[in-house]
Amino acid sequence: MMENIYLQKPWLKFYPPGVYPEIDIPTKSVNELFDEGVEKWGKKVSINFYGGKITYQELKEKIDRFATALYDLGLRKGDRVGILLLNSPEHIIALFAVLKVGAIITPINPMYVSSEIKHQIENSGSETLICQDILYEALEKAGLKFKNVILSNISESLPKIKKFIGKSILKGVYEKMSTPSYNIFKREGFYQFQELINKWPPNPPKVEINPKEDIAFLPYTGGTTGLPKGVMLTHYNVVANIFLLNAFYYQLEEGKESVVAYMPFSHASGQVLTVMRGIPFGHTLGVVTNPDPEDIINVGVMNKVTWFIGAPSLFEILKDYEKTNILNWKKLKIIYCGADALHEATAKDWIRRTGSVLTEMYGMTETTAITHANPVGREKIGSIGIPIPNTLACILDPEEDKYVPQGENGELCVSGPQVTKGYWDNPKATAECETIIDGIRWWRTGDLGHMDEEGYFYIYDRKRDLIKYKGYRIFAREVEEVIKTHPKVKDVGVIGVPDIKVGEIPKAYVVLESDARGKVSETEIMEHCKEKLSYYKIPRIVQFVGEIPKTDVGKVSRRELREQEI
Repeated sequence: MMENIYLQKPWLKFYPPGVYPEIDIPTKSVNELFDEGVEKWGKKVSINFYGGKITYQELKEKIDRFATALYDLGLRKGDRVGILLLNSPEHIIALFAVLKVGAIITPINPMYVSSEIKHQIENSGSETLICQDILYEALEKAGLKFKNVILSNISESLPKIKKFIGKSILKGVYEKMSTPSYNIFKREGFYQFQELINKWPPNPPKVEINPKEDIAFLPYTGGTTGLPKGVMLTHYNVVANIFLLNAFYYQLEEGKESVVAYMPFSHASGQVLTVMRGIPFGHTLGVVTNPDPEDIINVGVMNKVTWFIGAPSLFEILKDYEKTNILNWKKLKIIYCGADALHEATAKDWIRRTGSVLTEMYGMTETTAITHANPVGREKIGSIGIPIPNTLACILDPEEDKYVPQGENGELCVSGPQVTKGYWDNPKATAECETIIDGIRWWRTGDLGHMDEEGYFYIYDRKRDLIKYKGYRIFAREVEEVIKTHPKVKDVGVIGVPDIKVGEIPKAYVVLESDARGKVSETEIMEHCKEKLSYYKIPRIVQFVGEIPKTDVGKVSRRELREQEI
């Protein structure tokens, strides 16, 4: 009975009224959903880009024109297309157009350097690239060759009155980058994004899609252990995740919602949870290219947003930002928090500042987007929530295929229609994450945590981030949480560093508040930890730094900290 507690689904008794454990998922492609949405919401605004508005019907025409151009340029079903774009209407047009011709999207992080881009392009076999013009220099340095390169400028969808301030929208984030000379379009295979839309008719090909077999997206993992791996996500994976979330969070109604689309479209949080979840269901996306707090707040107010999704790092900034309360957060239906662990201090400070609650969610690239979420009105701070419909979760021993008793830490494993087919051209890596128990295909997430008596799950750390001290296990996140409670600590990252006597010892990289720099000592941080941590968990080394390296969605990049340490 103890081993099968997970199969008993104790979390179901906390499902909101009207939410069912299992729902029917339509066997449709992403584009079928979009076209059906346009039939319903044709005249409604789909995208508001700094005042430049695009209705659903206008968006469909642009997508159809671009898809027609892509097909005439030789793109066919199953071909991979690299998309290296900032958040913009062109990014959304590109996503749906590529899928409409049956090709596969491999989204590329705009923050990547040449070597990272080169690996993803070569590994995926992408021969067509849709790229922001100011990001093309990194491609030149990588020495990559393509059949087609389509360049987009950030000002293309701005209102005429704002086109001249296109660069200022980027606000210095990419100020050292420059657009290529117009002569680049004289090269064979180089095209302007907007010109293709203007010149081609809206007559896309009719392509048969098998939703459960045909791949829609090929995102790449973060590369925290070895080279990044391509994750095969089918049309069905994406559609399933969208419908499961809609069923669990029924508060969001078709055709009545608006959201700030600031999360990067190159990441599942922006691509699936914002674009793919919003556009087919009549939501208006207030697209933000530069994730500046002022822009996010202004776009939220201008678009009268009804729901919001952000990373913990953003809420940490906004809780102290002077203009945060210009947006009445209490009026929003849901404020999702995901992409990283939400610190308890951030969650409580947010409630005090805004009077609203952050609803924490959990997922990963390999699960399309989401497997766990907190029910609205019954959130538990520190918990990733409970499995959403059609989804199973359990805790397994990190080393063996056996269940861990309720309440004990182990590796989180999930099963459901949103789980990937596996890694691209890497059956060995796929086999390492798959396991069959009780006839169920479980996917090992690499995250360590436990399930409480009510079926709520908690994540403490990544398996690769465990610090092993004399055989004891130390969770880096647990140490970070304690250090974060020091009133003079602004940010922190903890890793294990080799020690010949004990294996590994915890080391803390600490960012102090500006008024505390030079006044708080390393010893004071260690003493602060003694009150709440066992002796072996206390950092043996504390290093004060100016900032903690973060991933593109604001997670502490422990990989970069380890590289710095080396």
